[in-house]
Amino acid sequence: MSKLNQAKRNAAARAVEYVTSGMLVGLGTGSTAAFAIKLISDRIRLEDLSIQGVPTSRATAQLAVEHGIPVLEDFSHVDLTIDGADEVDGAGRLIKGGGGALTREKIVAAASTREIIIVDETKCVQQLGRFPLPVEITPFGRHYAFKRLKDLGCEVSMRQRNGYPIQTDNGNLIVDCAFNKIVEPARLCDEINVIPGVVENGLFIGLTDLVFVGFKDGHTEAHHISIQKKTGTELLTAKASNPGREARD
Repeated sequence: MSKLNQAKRNAAARAVEYVTSGMLVGLGTGSTAAFAIKLISDRIRLEDLSIQGVPTSRATAQLAVEHGIPVLEDFSHVDLTIDGADEVDGAGRLIKGGGGALTREKIVAAASTREIIIVDETKCVQQLGRFPLPVEITPFGRHYAFKRLKDLGCEVSMRQRNGYPIQTDNGNLIVDCAFNKIVEPARLCDEINVIPGVVENGLFIGLTDLVFVGFKDGHTEAHHISIQKKTGTELLTAKASNPGREARD
């Protein structure tokens, strides 16, 4: 296993420790979340852990079932969600959607009592925006949504595979918006979501409770996001030289 994948697995292992029997657990989408699913499966097999999973994508549902995790897609509340991110800043704000599952991921996150984000060190940034922001839009009127998104000051591109637009699990399209830097994430999130034809965007604001960051040198850091951090501007850089600033494991 590469050092980067080991870092992802280490972060996932710390998050999976929070899973207890009887929980309804949100299962994220992506390579890091996949480690968590496999580790939960190990606990079910070795510890007789009894949980149900809420998958955030069809791919995640398939992976969960393959690993013996019963899944549920009709819910009003989720106890704990473990998911990855494409970018995370020190206030626990995220860019998600690189895997195209952003709408379902946000629904599950919003329904969760606790949202734990697991990332490797390369996903930690001082300012969001280096990773193009995914936005899910309806096929109908997509050129109008394109225009309105461009008016916000970004370069917009349709996400494609083999020359054809990628369709989400919800039957919609994904466009990637290159802002380079996002100065006011909460404001931008609202501005995008009022555009007719936009289903959801990949900015996750005020949803994160805890972040585990795995490092290629083998250690893991835990970053607890307070209410103030969720709405504030304090920034975290995982590569900071002062480990005393945050809990370090």
